[in-house]
Amino acid sequence: MTPSPASSGPGTSGLDIPVVTVAPGSVATTTLTVRNDSDIVEAYSLEVVGDCAAWSTVEPARVSLYPGTSETVTITLSPPRSPEIRAGERPFAVRVLPAEHPEAVRVPEGTVRIEAFHELETELVPRRRRGWLRGRYRLAVRNQGNTPVQVEFTPGQPGEELGFAFDPERPRLEPGESVEVGLRVRTGKPVWFGTPAVWPFTLTTTEVVPEPADAGEADTQEQPRTEDSVPPAPLDAEFVQIPIFPRWLLALLALLLALLLLWFTLVRPAVRSAAKDAAKEAVQPRPAPTAGATGGQDTGGGTGTTPGGGQGTTGQGSGNGQGTGTGTGTGTGTGGGTGAGEQLSQTIEVKANAGETKPGVYTVPANTVFRVTDVVLANFQGDEGVLTFSFGGRKITTIALETFRNQDYHWVTPIEIAANETVTVEVTCAKPGTPATGQRASGCNEVLNVSGVLARTTS
Repeated sequence: MTPSPASSGPGTSGLDIPVVTVAPGSVATTTLTVRNDSDIVEAYSLEVVGDCAAWSTVEPARVSLYPGTSETVTITLSPPRSPEIRAGERPFAVRVLPAEHPEAVRVPEGTVRIEAFHELETELVPRRRRGWLRGRYRLAVRNQGNTPVQVEFTPGQPGEELGFAFDPERPRLEPGESVEVGLRVRTGKPVWFGTPAVWPFTLTTTEVVPEPADAGEADTQEQPRTEDSVPPAPLDAEFVQIPIFPRWLLALLALLLALLLLWFTLVRPAVRSAAKDAAKEAVQPRPAPTAGATGGQDTGGGTGTTPGGGQGTTGQGSGNGQGTGTGTGTGTGTGGGTGAGEQLSQTIEVKANAGETKPGVYTVPANTVFRVTDVVLANFQGDEGVLTFSFGGRKITTIALETFRNQDYHWVTPIEIAANETVTVEVTCAKPGTPATGQRASGCNEVLNVSGVLARTTS
């Protein structure tokens, strides 16, 4: 801080103020001498003008001088420690305004050289991350200094179990600018069993020589002097590597193994022994009835029924004997009823474009009756629209397609569909869905499977 005298007065030219160097957050002063070269008493108002006016003062701000006298005023420069006060040279001026002769105003000029200071704010979120093999963190860096900087990050850990990756690796920050850097931490090998492994690490942010923003910038450009700066403290964090198979899963596997051993050693032999005893008791011969003291007479009769369902005639027999009575019976029958039939499963597939209504039909063969017991609907594409299915002339139900992917119906009492009648499926496609391929289908596609017993109706 070097005082620099200057003078100003009516009829004389103002002298420029020499360069003043000041560090942000501190105070620098210089002086200016004002002389009255007029022949009257004059009052002068002094004011700092320019970019530095917000943090500069003149003391005293007003002086009164007799002719031929002078007075020295003090100019105080106190730039705040803020990124808004960029490092480098800034012009400033002091306006000296006479009260009696305002046309004789003088504006001595000077230059203030603002020193550079460096200050970084860093924050790591979260400080603790859990994962099987890798973890992601967010590192926020803000340049609180008054000069552009380029930063790099240095991780540290007791061992070499972790790998680190930064994105971006070396960001450049203007004064007051902030950036969020992604940090990925990865372990070399997994932990299969046991307790979680805790890997602590530190993260240090340092400044490097910034690359010039303009490739054509002259290397000889004078750089502002930099004050000593304390680097930010290292950030502490840790990565908790959890095992692939947790402890509770091992306990569950041990319990299942114990139950399996218990089954094979105790329960299964007891079940097999009980089953063998029941089988032996079932095949054991029953004792023959003993002879009675008196003779008896036994009559027997039987009726026969054909598989078709017709009633046969009744046969009777008689027998005489001593002690025990025996009976014989025979039955014959003929009929023309319906048979038991065979199982039948029929699939009806309906395809319709968006906005169309299309039916699908299955016709029951002649001389048969279809007894339906089960129906399964499939909307595997996830189409939207309406589906209606009917048996013969009876509408069974109407369903909105978007409410299901698979739907089934079952009847204890079969629904009979006579010969030449139909099972009809009618689909109104509102919007085709997206199948497992991941591409939207060009049309709706629905499937109905109807099953039951198909029986003949003639002898």
